[in-house]
Amino acid sequence: MEKEKFDARLLLCTTLLISICSIIYELIISSISSYLQGDSITQFSITIGLYMSAMGIGSYLSKFIKNKLFNKFVFIEMSVGILGGFSSIILFLANIYTNIYPLIMYTLIILIGIFVGLEIPILTRIIEDNESNVRKNLANIFTFDYMGGLIGSIVFPIILFPKLGFIATALLIGCINIVVAILIIFKYKKYIEKPKNVKIASIVCLAIAVIFLFSGNSITNQIESGLYRDDIILSEQTQYQKIVMTKHKDDTRLFLDGNLQFSTMDEYRYHEALVHIPMMYANSHEKVLILGGGDGLAAREVLKYDDVQKIVLVDIDKEMTDLCANNSEISVLNNNSLKNEKLTIKNEDAYIFVQENQEKFDVIIIDFPDPNSETLNKLYTNVFYNYIKANLTPNGVMACQSTSPYYAKKSFWCINKTIKTQFNTVIPYHLQVPSFGEWGFNLAFNQDNKRSTLTVETKYLTEENINAMFIFGKDEIIDMETIEENNMFKPSLITYYNEEVQNW
Repeated sequence: MEKEKFDARLLLCTTLLISICSIIYELIISSISSYLQGDSITQFSITIGLYMSAMGIGSYLSKFIKNKLFNKFVFIEMSVGILGGFSSIILFLANIYTNIYPLIMYTLIILIGIFVGLEIPILTRIIEDNESNVRKNLANIFTFDYMGGLIGSIVFPIILFPKLGFIATALLIGCINIVVAILIIFKYKKYIEKPKNVKIASIVCLAIAVIFLFSGNSITNQIESGLYRDDIILSEQTQYQKIVMTKHKDDTRLFLDGNLQFSTMDEYRYHEALVHIPMMYANSHEKVLILGGGDGLAAREVLKYDDVQKIVLVDIDKEMTDLCANNSEISVLNNNSLKNEKLTIKNEDAYIFVQENQEKFDVIIIDFPDPNSETLNKLYTNVFYNYIKANLTPNGVMACQSTSPYYAKKSFWCINKTIKTQFNTVIPYHLQVPSFGEWGFNLAFNQDNKRSTLTVETKYLTEENINAMFIFGKDEIIDMETIEENNMFKPSLITYYNEEVQNW
């Protein structure tokens, strides 16, 4: 074998592809675990730590592989392709049908990590054994390896995940690993022992992965049916979240990233409490800002007030607001509020909006999901509430959903304490929403606002039960000295919430 005749270009391109695949597997596993288990900081940290350690183990084990390097490399690529390609399916099924999801996740991370850790050392040795210009090619290997990591980390969140979702993305990337193996077989067949058998094995692996890839929608639907109690009538993956709508008889439910947003059986209780309490305290209703609330249900309640002249609704997900404006199930429920001439939709980050906005509002209604990630945490910090205060008129009133004072007691009172750093008066209140349980809100203003009487038609609220909403039981009250406020530098709220959601 003459080293100078060896063509290493395909191997260098292979380095780029396997690096892209590697980082995407890491992102898929950590993202799915965050989606299914919550606590994204923990899930990403564990995944990255285990994955890097397993790669180290793989790199160490590579020194015991002494011969048949091309055959071993092809086997590794096929193994990574199968394990990584089916990782999403394995994790979803583990969550639905077993009680050992963490063990299965850890095992999967370690196995993929070990195989990935074997790739570069073996590839390097192949080049060392067959190429004369070793120094140059080794430098190129590491250059392509690092470039691949960057490309994968960009392509996954911007293109692959929004367009394909978890399952199809994993299968597609798995196919790439197997295709790499096939290219190596055909390009370097004279270096491979029993190339015919290896070709057959690799083609069978690719065929299996491709069949599952083109069955991705069907597989996703089957798995999703196990995640939700009722029949799924809509499932969409947007750039920001997974939207699923289910229906059973007269009960339509909307889920975002697996978390229930509303049930048509009782959503009016939640939205009446969220909207009408601050509206009763506000001296003026002329201009109202809704942050979140892309389903249009809070806007529906605001539009009951004739003196409302302008509503600005800020929701980052355009696909969400478009869906809720045009889908017949939801548009009937929200009374076509998202198409009302008084309402303007701004599809942008609410944090940036309140940071840059110069307009003042009489009422601000905050309807964000629970603070289960660092992305959402910034929307519950003292800095954010300072921006909210700056967006209010002097007599303005703010109200925000604040999770459950019963199931997430520390989280609820942490939000309350954080708001108090910016507002003179903060009043907590709560009510029972059957599909959610006991749910809480916080009302805030800086002037001496007095509550007026209820002047709009409601399904649940009365003057009598409104008074009861401001009374908390002993099991919902906590020693505030033990609670920290939430800020950008020490996100205490995420810690509280993730601890409490485990027992929810």
